[in-house]
Amino acid sequence: MKVAKCPSEDLSLTNCVIVNEADFSKKVKYVCITTPDRRPLIYTVLHNGAVKPGYVGFNVIQRKQILVELDQEINVEAFTPDPQRQLISTLVLEADFLQKKSTTNEPYNTDQMAVNFLEQFPRHGYHIGQPLVFKFLDKKTLSIRVKEMEAADMDAMASGKKSEPRKLDFGVLNPNSSIIFEKAEGSALFLTGKAKARQSHTSLFAADWDFQKMGIGGLDEQFVQILRRAFASRVFPPEVVDTMGIKHVKGILLYGPPGTGKTLMARQIGKMLNAREPKIVNGPEILDKYVGESEANVRRLFAEAEEEEKRMGPNSGLHIIIFDEIDAICKQRGSVAGNTGVNDTVVNQLLSKIDGVEQLNNILVIGMTNRKDMMDEALMRPGRLEIQVEISLPNEKGRFDILKIKTNKMATHGKLDPDVDIAELAALTKNFSGAELEGLVKAASSSALKRYIHLGNQIKVDPDAIDKLKVTRADFIYSLENDVKPSLGTSDEALNEFIERGIISWGHTRDLLERGLMFVKQARSPETSNRLCLLLEGAPTAGTSALAAYLAKNSDFPFVKVITSSEMVGYTESSKCLRIKKMFDDAYRSELSCIFMNDLEQLMGYSPIGPRYQSIVLDAMYSLLSSSPPKGRKLLVICTSKRREVLEELGLLPMFTAVLRVPYIREVEDVRMVLEESQAMSSAEVDEVCRHITHGEVFVGVKKLLGLLDTMRVMKDVDTQERVAAFCNLLEDEGVYKPSA
Repeated sequence: MKVAKCPSEDLSLTNCVIVNEADFSKKVKYVCITTPDRRPLIYTVLHNGAVKPGYVGFNVIQRKQILVELDQEINVEAFTPDPQRQLISTLVLEADFLQKKSTTNEPYNTDQMAVNFLEQFPRHGYHIGQPLVFKFLDKKTLSIRVKEMEAADMDAMASGKKSEPRKLDFGVLNPNSSIIFEKAEGSALFLTGKAKARQSHTSLFAADWDFQKMGIGGLDEQFVQILRRAFASRVFPPEVVDTMGIKHVKGILLYGPPGTGKTLMARQIGKMLNAREPKIVNGPEILDKYVGESEANVRRLFAEAEEEEKRMGPNSGLHIIIFDEIDAICKQRGSVAGNTGVNDTVVNQLLSKIDGVEQLNNILVIGMTNRKDMMDEALMRPGRLEIQVEISLPNEKGRFDILKIKTNKMATHGKLDPDVDIAELAALTKNFSGAELEGLVKAASSSALKRYIHLGNQIKVDPDAIDKLKVTRADFIYSLENDVKPSLGTSDEALNEFIERGIISWGHTRDLLERGLMFVKQARSPETSNRLCLLLEGAPTAGTSALAAYLAKNSDFPFVKVITSSEMVGYTESSKCLRIKKMFDDAYRSELSCIFMNDLEQLMGYSPIGPRYQSIVLDAMYSLLSSSPPKGRKLLVICTSKRREVLEELGLLPMFTAVLRVPYIREVEDVRMVLEESQAMSSAEVDEVCRHITHGEVFVGVKKLLGLLDTMRVMKDVDTQERVAAFCNLLEDEGVYKPSA
């Protein structure tokens, strides 16, 4: 092709080479021009009929760069960039006045220049050393030279690995590129703003993304899932996405227990996508006491994105809006009491902005909640908050990563003792959330600091503490045992109340414990069903609760919770159901979980006089005992009952995988075992009691028998014969022993 002049001044300001559609179709966006000295240079193409076929139009500075004259023949080929490897993350431009004799002291704001540059030259291709003409507002025209370009390593970013910025010889600008302006050497140009120097930030295509640096641990898989689903389509030019007929993802919902890193991940996503400053708002901040103001607050959040979408269309940059505690404003419509309807109208306004009649394609809404069940379903369909990622409790590897991050600074400064094994701590902290692991590190640090504080009339600090201070393994173990307990961990105190007397081994209990522990082992096995319900039934004082608590405690499950009727005194039926359901929902967040429900009849409010029961609670029991936990979760439910026939009549008995009967003590030898193991009597007294009750019938629960033995503990100064007689009389008075006629 032959070299021609640029047809007009306006076209020369586009910095494109002008071609005729007869030579290159409109699908061709870039061309490679080989200069006389064999240098390949890439330019952006603009089609215009003012240029004759067979000619290519250059402006003056372009002709100077490639050293060509008018009508000179050059080689021009269509060029297709690699969208994965040649997208610009950071573009550094050197600026000066175009007319050196005509300068001004007027400041040029680089932040505004960067936005204007992206608007004027969307999706343009650039090569190193390329000269450009830049008309910024009504100010004097600038001469620009491409000094440096960097691209992100998408593979490294997806895997969470750190990589050095990759230099580019040629790259394509995108709406999220970071533009940096530098003053040319010897120039009188006066630059202001943040974009006049390199900023230590990450963007969508940043190459130095690093989980360790960002303080995110244990969330690698979730981050890669978000990257793949939410940002894959934004990497490619708009025309590529149009050919596939798809739209960008507009919303992400992060949900999970408190303290697992939802807010942290959302903020780091906001930093990673730093093309536009993310707007972070707490859900309750949207609500306003004045009519219509809550809806107006929602509209204001999207106003800037709407204005840019109208002005720049598909080349608009990405606008991120982060909602913390989004459940506060997006409850199920119609669920909030009162006749104001404010909650419903806020939800409607948010729905219309994300995916209404006038759709925005340049927004990403990130919502966070630990109550996904309360949110309106319309908000979670595709096109709205369609990517729903559970930020659950970290596994052992995740806990190791988090602890490594949280102790990194003290390890760097030599304040972490060599006896601290992070892998050991990760294994010991089952069901700890990220926030609780951070609390553990703080507590261990406080324990270490306390050693160098001397308490007396005055509080004094050891002057050599800076040199001697080290956080040891003992500090972490002490904090684990005394200071920090996981909210979704085991209810040790509640379980200990049931087995405060210990488990007394007698005839039938050995078989019961063996069978019970076999079912616990079955519940852990990956080859079995993910739900196992075990019922221990027996008459009052038979010891069913103690045995059930023993099985729950020795299951070694990281999540063990106790549900009793005593903690729900005064609850309404619906409140009781919500309490029980929440316990099951919490259990589903752990890989292995155990729920101990003591005395099912009392939980359902059963009364033998009538009889009557709470039907809503019964329905909840049907649902919760029959439903399986989510995939990858294992649940063991251990229940106790004093009235098997009641559960059978109510239809609850078939819900259980197995039913274990806890009997009363009937044999004299079994009584002997309990008396000997309790150590409340001497051997001679035990022999005397057993000799006495041989001439009759014994029918007693182990709990009842242990309670009667407490009487003997306070009769230490009484004669042996009197103690034995008193105990036998107690057995007879309580009706658990009947002498032969």
